[in-house]
Amino acid sequence: MTLRRILVGACALLVALTTTACGSDDAPSGPLPDASTLIRDAAAATRDIESTHFTIEVTGTIPGLAVRSLDGDLTRSGEAQGTGTIEQVGQLVEVSFVLVDDTLHLKGPTGGYQEIPAALSSSIYDPSAVLDPERGVAKLLTSLREPRTEGTDELDGVSTYKVSGSLAKDVLSGVVPGADGDADVTFWLSADDEHLPVKASATLSDEASVDITLSEVNAPVTVEPPA
Repeated sequence: MTLRRILVGACALLVALTTTACGSDDAPSGPLPDASTLIRDAAAATRDIESTHFTIEVTGTIPGLAVRSLDGDLTRSGEAQGTGTIEQVGQLVEVSFVLVDDTLHLKGPTGGYQEIPAALSSSIYDPSAVLDPERGVAKLLTSLREPRTEGTDELDGVSTYKVSGSLAKDVLSGVVPGADGDADVTFWLSADDEHLPVKASATLSDEASVDITLSEVNAPVTVEPPA
């Protein structure tokens, strides 16, 4: 598998980082809101996101996905930059990446950035999928089956509602290349009026899961080709 395919597949899942949720006295009180309403509001808010910081943590092995972690910034147009860890020939390799003008620039532990041809980069992973309303996080939200509001949590100082359900393989694979079956998924949605997704966690098997988080939504992001 090419490094481009590895990176694109990982980024698309927007899409993150492992943040431990814990109960908080500051969490919303009173009756829990209807899950369907939360999901509807969250999907609408996600469609309006222009940029975000994202992190991805992969636990276990997912066929076709060599990325173990990603941490970077992403724009709706698909530009992205950051760092990550990928598995290559059984070894974990630290990389830096810049995706701009449909060209992936990749830098390993040594040497400078290498430009990955467009033909190869398109086969790796498309980070723009994370914010794409037809296949990204918004699509995951609207496709969640039997959603239920399970409680409240606080993540990194953000009060959230915890909503769980399941996703079909064909929907999940839009952001998690290598997903070979349906998955149990939990979203943590902000408790404010927009209910933006703060974190998503997908359990693909007893040994494999993916956590994605979004933060610094709509903060200015500038991605330029490396010098």
